[in-house]
Amino acid sequence: MVRAALAHSFCSEQQRFIQRQPKRLKMTAAECLTQERIWFDKPHYDEAERQFYERMNGPTQPKQDTGANSILQDIARARENIQKSLAGSGGGGAADYGELTARMKNLELENQSLHNVVEELRSALSKMESRVSALEKRLTAPTVNGTGPASPQKAPPAPAKQEEEDEDEDDIDLFGSDEEVDEEAERLKEQRLQEYTAKKAKKPALIAKSSILLDVKPWDDETDMAKLEECVRSVQVDGLLWGASKLVPVGYGIKKLQINCVVEDDKVGTDFLEEEITKFEDYVQSVDVAAFNKI
Repeated sequence: MVRAALAHSFCSEQQRFIQRQPKRLKMTAAECLTQERIWFDKPHYDEAERQFYERMNGPTQPKQDTGANSILQDIARARENIQKSLAGSGGGGAADYGELTARMKNLELENQSLHNVVEELRSALSKMESRVSALEKRLTAPTVNGTGPASPQKAPPAPAKQEEEDEDEDDIDLFGSDEEVDEEAERLKEQRLQEYTAKKAKKPALIAKSSILLDVKPWDDETDMAKLEECVRSVQVDGLLWGASKLVPVGYGIKKLQINCVVEDDKVGTDFLEEEITKFEDYVQSVDVAAFNKI
């Protein structure tokens, strides 16, 4: 289209130029067009080229149309989602509204019952206050002409009983009793201390123990591991107890002996075990402590 426009403008300019020439040089428009080389069939060739490439690569859509189509699709999806949400919330909204009204009715009933209970409590409290005030007035009202409330009178104590109590008080020794009580308390205290010390002496003392896992390595793969374990277990002292053992592969066909033991900390230590086991030089190459835990 641009080329056609340029050709048309060029042709018009040429016609103007011819009109400016003398009459003898003027020619018809048909003669001018026959002498010009204009590609009038270019749109047909462009259409044919477009169809060819569409057949080869599929139909091509302009970028503006693609963007518009994507926007329209998004709008349509949004409308569908809104319609679905409105349709779904319609039934749910009615159910929620019904549940809300039921709850409100229950709350109103509870509120009314609470109001009734409060009113009953207020009336009972007012009655109680009136009774208390009436009783206070009766107790504090003075006697007028002997017509006041008769207050209870206590009978005077018998004089014989009061004399006996006075004699009993005179017989009490206020100084000698404290010394007797103190001596008795000291005696009980010493007796309890002796019982506690005797009980504590009979109780066995707590013995600190540890669990040790040893790795005993042989010289090579030809070492008799059964004989090596026998030599290790032959170490017997007070406070040492051997446990389970197993053979763990090290590499190149060599296996190490991993053995567990429980020792008393005050009697047996790791240094002692290493010295005693390494004495078997024919079987043992080295001894390592793999794990050490307090019990």
